[in-house]
Amino acid sequence: MTNESRIAAPRLAAFVTRAFAAAGLPEADAKIIAELMLEADLRGSDTHGVIRLPLYVRRIRAGGINPQPNIRVVGERPSAALIDGDNGMGHLVMRRAAHLAIEKAKVTGIGWVGARMSNHAGPAALYATMALPHDMIGLYFAVGSNNHLPPWGGSETLLGTNPMAVAVPAHDEPAIVLDMAPTVAAYGKVRLKAQRGEPMPVGWMIDRGGKPLTDAKRADDGYLLPIGDYKGYGLSLIIGILAGALNGAALGRDVIDFVKDTGKPTNTGHAVAAIAIESFMPAEKFKRAVDAVIRDIRASRRLPGVERIYLPGEQSHAKFLERSTGGVPMPKPLRDSLDALARELNVPPLE
Repeated sequence: MTNESRIAAPRLAAFVTRAFAAAGLPEADAKIIAELMLEADLRGSDTHGVIRLPLYVRRIRAGGINPQPNIRVVGERPSAALIDGDNGMGHLVMRRAAHLAIEKAKVTGIGWVGARMSNHAGPAALYATMALPHDMIGLYFAVGSNNHLPPWGGSETLLGTNPMAVAVPAHDEPAIVLDMAPTVAAYGKVRLKAQRGEPMPVGWMIDRGGKPLTDAKRADDGYLLPIGDYKGYGLSLIIGILAGALNGAALGRDVIDFVKDTGKPTNTGHAVAAIAIESFMPAEKFKRAVDAVIRDIRASRRLPGVERIYLPGEQSHAKFLERSTGGVPMPKPLRDSLDALARELNVPPLE
């Protein structure tokens, strides 16, 4: 895009930290969240990174998020635990949950940690990939922060873009990282299209009459479409039960739209799991086997016109390497919103 500049990663993280601190978060917490949001942008999750900062701050200032929560374990067994996030920032809650799942997996081979009273936590891959350095497979599930998906055949939006992620370590190849919603497009991508004034592709949404909806600014007048028709609806439901109902978190009619109801706690639910590979075989043997699968798929016969077959997470890995040195893309609408936030909070803007 011609109106797009680049911002060095450290500068962007420093700005996000300043903004959260000015909004009332402890400096240490602000820094942790900034690093996670920056990682989202570096990996190419442009809809779940710094673009969310103004909304997060609005929710904090409106009382919808507790800036100084008492995040605590409220139920625990050797391989499982439940965390109450005390309505804190979801990034803090799920970082704590992922670390606890990893520690449990070191002892028992698997750790599953659920969370309630949390908030939007950015892209799912952030937490699944935390298991990778420990030679573990990571899994993550969450209830979406608003409902835009009706049950298959229905016209009431009772489900969300409930995301899931799975991270599988490899030896020499980039890890396999699947991060997906059970809808054709995550709602964050719809908002990004609206911000940039771009149309949505046919197949992302339908209007209330069942016809294709391509105007992102009219998204409230329609529904997201599930992947695989009724299969995507079923997947959203199961993820919602694992991340929401199982943890005593919101699901279905109880889900609060975190964009529209900025002053209300959302009681967002998540779940994260870590599986220790050594429970099944030597980690190096497994990771070399994953390398072989990756190379076999990449080298397989392609359809006409296809230049390369990608593995899940491969393009995100390439973006991470490129953006870590070249900076994070900063479209003008996003830069304008961050400049406005800086004025509102009376903090130094991005340079």
